[in-house]
Amino acid sequence: MSIIEKFLQAEINEQELYEAIIEFISSYEIRSGEFEGNEYIIKKLDRLNFLVFPEYEINNQCEIPFVECLYKDELITKINEYAREKNLNVVDV
Repeated sequence: MSIIEKFLQAEINEQELYEAIIEFISSYEIRSGEFEGNEYIIKKLDRLNFLVFPEYEINNQCEIPFVECLYKDELITKINEYAREKNLNVVDV
């Protein structure tokens, strides 16, 4: 299973979190930053490039075992496709 598939399963399971993630990704006011989900972090490098990764704390140290880099449109498409499968109300971006 790919990183993005694991991210979708962990994070896109309720309407409120889905909408918050889409708002963060599509916001022009947020040029860079991080969105901390339940298990995964979305790091906005700039308006078009994102990193998606889990972050674990082991022995008081931050561990990032894997990461996936995605363009904005690709990330939104994957999230919206998964949200439709979960019968969430998909936001028009």
